[in-house]
Amino acid sequence: LTDFMSSGPIVAMVLEGENAIAYVREIIGATDPAQAAEGTIRKLYGTDVGKNAVHASDSKESADIEVPFFFSQLEIVD
Repeated sequence: LTDFMSSGPIVAMVLEGENAIAYVREIIGATDPAQAAEGTIRKLYGTDVGKNAVHASDSKESADIEVPFFFSQLEIVD
C-alpha cells in the first residue's frame, strides 16, 4: 500500500464528523474496483485491489494509527 501511495503525488486529508468513516467509504466504494458501485472513486479511477486510487481508514482505530503517518497533532485543526 505505501509503495503505491508514495509512487506519485498524493493529497492527504483528515475528515471528521458524524458517521464520517461510513460516509467516506460509501463515496470511495469497495476496496476492489471491480466490485465497487458505479460512480464511486474506486470504480472510476482504480485499476485493481492494490492500485485502487484512494485509501480511507475503515475504523476509528485504524484512523488513530494511520493519521499520524501523515500529520502531527499540531497540523490537525478541530
